[in-house]
Amino acid sequence: MTDAGAFEVPGTLAGERVDRVVALLTGCSRAEASVLVTEGAVRIGGIVVGRSRRLVEGELLAIDAPPPAKEPALLAPDPEVAFLIVHVDDDLVVVDKPAGIVVHPGAGQQHHTLAAGLLARFPELGTLSAAGIWPPERPGLVHRLDKDTSGLLVVARTAESYAALAGQLKRREMGRTYQALALGRLPAEEGTIDAPLGRSARTPTKVAVRVDGRPARTHYRVLARYQDPAPLSLLEVRLETGRTHQIRVHLAAIGHPVAGDARYGGTTRSLVLGRPFLHAARLSLIHPSSGKAMVFTSPLPEELQVVVARCS
Repeated sequence: MTDAGAFEVPGTLAGERVDRVVALLTGCSRAEASVLVTEGAVRIGGIVVGRSRRLVEGELLAIDAPPPAKEPALLAPDPEVAFLIVHVDDDLVVVDKPAGIVVHPGAGQQHHTLAAGLLARFPELGTLSAAGIWPPERPGLVHRLDKDTSGLLVVARTAESYAALAGQLKRREMGRTYQALALGRLPAEEGTIDAPLGRSARTPTKVAVRVDGRPARTHYRVLARYQDPAPLSLLEVRLETGRTHQIRVHLAAIGHPVAGDARYGGTTRSLVLGRPFLHAARLSLIHPSSGKAMVFTSPLPEELQVVVARCS
């Protein structure tokens, strides 16, 4: 990390949250900016501050962070990345991502990503990246899945489709339904978890329920209950919002973490899983050009079907 020096807050940024301004000045994401603030890399008048601190005109803001890259390098195509194409037309692609593949480059992994695989199959995505239609590391990606979550996501192939699909996501018109195996027996057949989420103050790389977090709502319905090899509940989970790790953190918060999710307390000796049991099983959207309602489904991958078959 390098000292970015002191920056005098102008009147145009007065009243803004410090994490938003850090993201603006460094070129990093809001999540990355929040981590910088949490880790004490941001100071106002020489004093470390919290991410929700509002700026005052004339204050000196110092950030210990690398300067933003003026011309980010374009992502290189990678034809070795394997994924299933569920649907493709001139406007969009729907893919079924296997577990273990990172969607786009980040701090944890730069190579062999779904984004690079998409560029190999759809070169026009790279042309639009160069034109600044979307961030070069996220060609056409409207939303994402965690590395170890499998299932459906949609990718735009044109600037117009990208704007339309991103708008549907923002207005909560895009439906995303998952299947999850949770530890324990949920007391109700269905319910809603309404709890704001933000970066964990104790471990910034994790997400936690926070009073000052962003609104997050998760709806669930019990599909099946099991007693062997442990008390388990197979759930249908529907996202109303789409925060990082939302399903995993929300289920852990009510005492029923996703089975196999070691990061959020989902391990158990009686059930061995190499990944969290979480699969994006259904995706619904409005086609950007035709206006037609489209629904796509994905069956549980084989490694998760095997787990269910062993439960009773």
